[in-house]
This record gives sequence, structure tokens and C-alpha cells, in this order.
Amino acid sequence: MTSPTTTAKVSERAERNVGSVASLGRRIGRIAVQSALLAGVWYAADALTRFTHLPVPGGVVGLVLLLALLFCGGVTPRWVKAGADWLLSDMLLFFIPAAVAAVKYGGLFRADGWRLALVVVGGTLMVMVAVAFAVEQAAKLERRLALRRVRDSRHARHLVRA
Repeated sequence: MTSPTTTAKVSERAERNVGSVASLGRRIGRIAVQSALLAGVWYAADALTRFTHLPVPGGVVGLVLLLALLFCGGVTPRWVKAGADWLLSDMLLFFIPAAVAAVKYGGLFRADGWRLALVVVGGTLMVMVAVAFAVEQAAKLERRLALRRVRDSRHARHLVRA
């Protein structure tokens, strides 16, 4: 015969497992909905670029659209964070079709591989320089704003004393 404490422990463990399954279900549902939202933004942006014949990929327009929605408050980061984290964690899987397609064009890589490598390295360097410049400018702006806040608070304290 089992003791009441053993039965209580088993019951408590079963409740915890049910709770964790429900929690996992909610998490998976949230990731699915948020990923669908991100895919919807991309799909809308892609349709917009096709309709307006913009010379920019739909993904770039979607990124700008999502960034604008995040900045203006139309979308809060918590609405897309779990889906974005999941997509980013599995990002490598999205490159498999591109790698398989690249194998198909072996002749192109043998003939113009050095040019392609030069473009990739040059593009990477340009992106790195642009990001470094943007970070440096943002840091300068942040320092100026912090200095202005310190000056304003000192000025306000000085006015209160006088």
C-alpha cells in the first residue's frame, strides 16, 4: 500500500508535467503565430515590390517595413521576438538550397570564381566599414546626449539652490 505522502508526490509531479506540456504548447503556438506574422510582412512586402516594380528585393522592403512598425509602435518587439529568435536559430537551414544550387553552377565558379570571391570579400568589407561608422556615430550621439543630460541636471540643481 502506498503512503499518502507518496501519492501526493506522484500527483504533484503529474501536475507539474501537465503544466510543462501546456507551457510548451503555448510556446510553440506563440512561435508559430509570430513566425507567420513575420512571413506575412515579408509576403506583403514582396507583393508590394512586384506590384510597384521596385528594383529592391521584397525582403529588404519587408525589413524596412518591420523596422518602421517597430519604431512607430505599430508592432512591439515582444510580438515578434520568439518567432524571430526561432528563425534566426535555424538560419543555417535556409542556406542549404542555395548551397545545393551553387553546386549546379560549378563551371561558373571555375571560370569566374576569383571575381565572385572578390565581390563577396569586397561587399563584406564595405558592410563592416559601414557598420563600424554607424556604431561610432551612434556612440558619439549617445555621449553628447548623456553630457547634455548631466549639464541640464546640474543647471536645474543650481536653479533650485538659488
